[in-house]
This record gives sequence, structure tokens and C-alpha cells, in this order.
Amino acid sequence: MTRLPHALAVLAAAATVLYASASAGAAPAKLTGTVGPGFTITLKMGGKAVKSLKAGKYTITVLDRSNIHNFHLKGKGVNKDSGIVAVGTKRWTVTLKRGSYVFVCDPHATSMKGKFTVK
Repeated sequence: MTRLPHALAVLAAAATVLYASASAGAAPAKLTGTVGPGFTITLKMGGKAVKSLKAGKYTITVLDRSNIHNFHLKGKGVNKDSGIVAVGTKRWTVTLKRGSYVFVCDPHATSMKGKFTVK
């Protein structure tokens, strides 16, 4: 009978470690932002345009394909910019909170823009 409490304690400890490992190892969701080479700007998740996201942590890969554009993400607590003359790939990890967000090419803000909400 003394082995049963010990076995239960070992099982409980193992379950706690597995749960903590799974929670800590959860990778942020992935988004892809693209700007250029023409006059286009997009933000996608799994190949689909982003219109709404859940609050949380995200990794955004920005593909900046033109030296006349930038990808600028703005919203609650977020202000990330790829830079206008910079061309290449940037990666940002951001925490998105409830609210509205916009992504824009600053030099062409009237025509190259998008928005999404976080719930």
C-alpha cells in the first residue's frame, strides 16, 4: 500500500513536467508580410489574407522586395518598420493585443495599406 501514493506522486510530477514543456514550447503563430516589388502590400497567415487574429504572440516574416517601399506595422503597443531603402527579409516577434492594427507603405500610404483587428 505504501507504493501507491509514491506511484501517484511520480505520475503527477510527470504530468506537470509534460504540461509545462508543452506550454513553454508552443511557438508563436506565423505571419508573412510582403511589400513590392510593384505597388502591393500584404499580410497573410497560411497563404490567406489576415482580416482578424486572436490576441497573442506572433512571428512576422517581412519580405521587403523594393527599395522604394517599406512594411510598417502599427497598432496597440506595436510599431515595427522594415525601412524604406532596406530590401530583404526581416523577422519580428510581436504580441498583439485587442484592437485595430494597420500595415502600410509610408511613402505610398494612400494606396498601399491594409488593416486587421485583434480579438
